[in-house]
Amino acid sequence: MDKDRIVGSVKQIEGTAKQVVGKVAGDAKLEAEGNADKIEGQVQNAIGGLKDTLKGK
Repeated sequence: MDKDRIVGSVKQIEGTAKQVVGKVAGDAKLEAEGNADKIEGQVQNAIGGLKDTLKGK
């Protein structure tokens, strides 16, 4: 498993947590940051998956 997949998954989890906390607290900025982190994690996870595919894993 590529390092990018692990880091991407962690970012997705952190982003989801930020998004939920922002929504509960009524903090639109925190909610938007969480959404951005979540998307960034998804992209990084996809890149890691592509690397794994290219390596034949």
